[in-house]
Amino acid sequence: MVFLPRLRLRGTTPFLCPPFILRPFSLLNHHLTPVHFHSVSSPSTSQPPHSFVKKLCLQVLESYHQQDHLKFSPPKLHLDIDVESLSNDQAITVVASLAEDAGSMVALSFFDWAIGFSKFRHFMRLYIVCAASCIANWNLERAHQVMMQMVRNFAEIGRFREAVSMVIEMHNQGLDPNVHTLNSIIRMACEWGLVEYAEYVFDEMCQRGVRPNSCSYATVVVAYCRIGKVSEVDKWLSRMIERKLVLDNASCTLAISAFCQVGNISRGFWFFHKMMELGFRPNVINFTALVDGLCKRGHIKQAFEMLEEMVRLGWKPNVYTHTTLIDGLCKKGWTERAFRLFLKLVRSDNYKPNACTYTAMINGYCKEGKLNRAEMLWARMKEQGLVPNVDTYTSIIDGHCKTGNFERAYELMDLMIDEGLIPSICTYNAIVGSLCKKGRLVDANKLLKEATEQGLEADNVTYTILMSASSKHGDTEEALAWLGKMTKVGFKADIYIYNILIASFCRKKSMVDGEVWFEEAIKLGLVPTKETFTSMISGFCGVGNVKLAIKYFGKMSDYGCQPDSFTYGALISGLCKQGKSGEAHKVYNQMIGKGLSPCEVTRLTLSYECCKNDDANTAMSVLERLEKKLWVRTVNTLVRKLCCDGKVETAAFFFHKLLDKQPNAHRVTLAAFMTACYESNKYELVSAISERILPKGYYHHQQQLTLITIKKETEQLTANPRALITHLLTVEWFLRCCCTVGGNGFGETINYQKQNTLTRKERNGTVIKTGNGLVLSVPPRNVS
Repeated sequence: MVFLPRLRLRGTTPFLCPPFILRPFSLLNHHLTPVHFHSVSSPSTSQPPHSFVKKLCLQVLESYHQQDHLKFSPPKLHLDIDVESLSNDQAITVVASLAEDAGSMVALSFFDWAIGFSKFRHFMRLYIVCAASCIANWNLERAHQVMMQMVRNFAEIGRFREAVSMVIEMHNQGLDPNVHTLNSIIRMACEWGLVEYAEYVFDEMCQRGVRPNSCSYATVVVAYCRIGKVSEVDKWLSRMIERKLVLDNASCTLAISAFCQVGNISRGFWFFHKMMELGFRPNVINFTALVDGLCKRGHIKQAFEMLEEMVRLGWKPNVYTHTTLIDGLCKKGWTERAFRLFLKLVRSDNYKPNACTYTAMINGYCKEGKLNRAEMLWARMKEQGLVPNVDTYTSIIDGHCKTGNFERAYELMDLMIDEGLIPSICTYNAIVGSLCKKGRLVDANKLLKEATEQGLEADNVTYTILMSASSKHGDTEEALAWLGKMTKVGFKADIYIYNILIASFCRKKSMVDGEVWFEEAIKLGLVPTKETFTSMISGFCGVGNVKLAIKYFGKMSDYGCQPDSFTYGALISGLCKQGKSGEAHKVYNQMIGKGLSPCEVTRLTLSYECCKNDDANTAMSVLERLEKKLWVRTVNTLVRKLCCDGKVETAAFFFHKLLDKQPNAHRVTLAAFMTACYESNKYELVSAISERILPKGYYHHQQQLTLITIKKETEQLTANPRALITHLLTVEWFLRCCCTVGGNGFGETINYQKQNTLTRKERNGTVIKTGNGLVLSVPPRNVS
C-alpha cells in the first residue's frame, strides 16, 4: 500500500468510497476498472514502483501547501519531475491516492498540472478518475468542472461528441448533468458550428428532466442569429415566450439585428414588446438596435418614435443612437435635417460626434452631390483630432467619381495611402463602378489589376459591377464569363447576380434563356425579388406573350414579393400592345388602389390606348387621379403623340382640357397640334384653340413687338437646330393664326412665304416677309 499522510480538511470526514465506485463500471469499463482504485490501497504487480508514486504524491503535497490558496480554483503546482517518465497509469494512481488521503482540491491541483501537457491533455481515463474521485468526496461541483474541461479539450481534436457522450453517461455513476453543465456543452457546440448537435443536447436535457433556462434558449438563438437562419431564431424565440422566458440584453440586440437584416423588423418588434411584457428591461443598446433597423428600412418616423419611448423609459440616447439616426436621414436624402441633429450633437455637453458620425454625414452629402460640404466636414473632422477612416475616404471618393471627377478621386486615394490607410476593395469598387457607368471598361479593368497587385481580392460587389456593366453593353457572354470566374474563386452567386443575367436575356428577348436562369435560381434556394419578376414580365410582354407575363405576375405572391409601379407598368404596357385596354385598365386601378404612383410611361400608354379606341372619357379617368403637375406633363405628351398619329379631334379634346388647367400652352405642343391640323385641313380646330390663347385685338397692339421678338429669337436659335425647328413651327402657327383671326389688322398686311416645307429630317432656308418691309430670313441648315 502507498502510504500518505492522513490530511484532514476542515469540515470533512475520513474518505468513504461510495458503493458505485467499487463496483465494475458497465459503460465505462474500457476507460476505468476497479483495479485503479485498489492499486492505491494494496500492492499490485501491474503498477509502477510504490516509491515513485509516493515520492510524487509527497512532492505534490509540499508544492500545494507552498502556494497561495484561492477559494474557487486549486493552486498551480511547481513539480520537479520529468513528465515523460510519468506513465498514464501512474498519473491515474496519483490522482486517486491524493483524492483519498488529501482531498479533492489537492487531487485537482495535480490534475490541472497534468493536463497542461499534451501527453495527458487528451487522456480520457484521467478525467474520469478525477471526476469519480470528486464524486467520492461528495464534491459534485468540482466533478462537473472536470467533465467540462474534458469536453473543452477533446473538442480541440475533433472528439467533442465522444466527450459529451461520456458526460451524459456519468449519470450512471452518480453525476447527474445539471443545467449549467449542459448549457456549457450547448454553448461549446454552437461555438464549433455544431448547432444541430446543440439542439440534440437540448432535447437530451429535456428528456432527462433538466429544465432549460433562459441561457439554454439564448445560446441557440444567438447561434442561429450568427449564421443568419432567422426562421430558426423565430422558432426558438416563440418557444421561449411560451415558457415565459426572456433573453438577456446582448442576445436581444443580436436577435433584433437578425430580423432587421432580412427586413422583417415588425417581427422583431413583436418579440421585443412581448419580452417587455414578461419583465425584460431594455437598455440603450437594445433601443439603438431597433432604431438602426427602422432607419435601414427607411422608417424614419417610427425610428424617432422609438427614440421618444427610449427617453420616456429613462434612457438617454448616446452618440451611436444619434449616428444611426443621422445615417438614416442621410440615406433618405434629408441631409438638412440630419445636419441639424449633427449640430445638436456637436453642442452637446455629454456626447460629441465620433468618426462614424462624421462619416455618416459626409456620405449623405456625397450622395446628394454636395461635395464642397462633404470636404468641409472632412477638414473639420481632422481639426477636431478625429482620424478619417477608410469608410470616410471611400464616401468622398465615391462622391467625386459619380460626378465624373476621377482626378480628385485618385488624389484622395493617394492621400489616404500617405496617411497610412490601405484602400479596401470597397474603395476600388466605388471607382470601378463609376468607370463602368461611363463606359471606361479598360480603365476599370486596369484599376482592378492594381487592386489585385495590392493583395486585395474581388468580392461579390466587384463581380456584380462587372457583370452589370457587361450586361448593359449587351455582352451577355462576358457577363457569364465573369460569373464563371466568380464561382471559381469560391463566391456563390446571389439573387442580384441572377437578376442581372435574367434582365440581360429579357432585354435581348431571349426568354428561353431567361426562364432557364430563373429556374436555376429557384433550385439553388434563392428567393426571387420583385426585380426578378419585373424583368420576366417585361420580357414576355416585349415578345407579345402576355399570358406568361400574367403567370409570372401571379407567382410573385408565392415568394412574398409585392409588385411595384414598374412591375405594373410592364404588364399594362404588354396588355396595351395586345389591344387589351380593358384588362390593362383593371390592372391600373389595382395599382392605384394599392397606393402606388404610376410612372409617366404607364399613364401615357394606357391613356393613349384608350384614345386609339376612341374612348377619351376612359383616358380622362386614367389621368384624373394625378396631381396637377404630373397631369399637365402627361397630357402635353399625349397631345403630341395623338397629333403624330393624325387623331386631331381627340388631340383637340385633350388640348382644351389642358388649357382649362393651364392657360399657357407649351410651345412644342402648340407646334405639333398646329402642324397636324393643317396637314388634315382642320383649320377650325386651330381657330378654336387660338381664340382661347390669343384673344381678338391682340395682334393690333402687339404686332411690332411680336415681329421684333420673332426676329431676335430666330437669330439666337440659328446655332441650335432642334430648338430652331420648334421655334419656326411656332412662328408658322402664329402667322397662320393672325390670318385666321381676320379683320383689318396685322393679318392683312402679312405676305408670308415659305420656300420649302419643314420636315423632321431636313430644313431649308425659311424667309418671312411682312407688309412693312421687315424680312426674317434663316440660312439653309441640315438637321439630323
